[in-house]
Amino acid sequence: MGEIVYKTLIRLFLIIAVLWFVQSIFATEYFLIISFLAVFFFVINPAYLSYQDFISKNSPVINNSLCTSCKHFDKSAVLCIKYDKHPTEEIIPCEGTAWEPE
Repeated sequence: MGEIVYKTLIRLFLIIAVLWFVQSIFATEYFLIISFLAVFFFVINPAYLSYQDFISKNSPVINNSLCTSCKHFDKSAVLCIKYDKHPTEEIIPCEGTAWEPE
């Protein structure tokens, strides 16, 4: 999840820098529209698609894992906080020994 935020911030910075340099090319009334479209297509839309991909890749772990009912599991990052490891369908970081109900 942090990777999505990081890449979104990098894209936003790059789009702002590009728009800063090309603002003199476009008329003022078109620059605002071009800016909104650039931010949507190069920042917001890729972030949304990355988030949807993250959710689809991790839905089996979130829905079918022993970790989801543990108090050490963070659903937003799909992370075992106690061991600081990402569980998968095959691997549970604590192997079930440190499981505690929420």
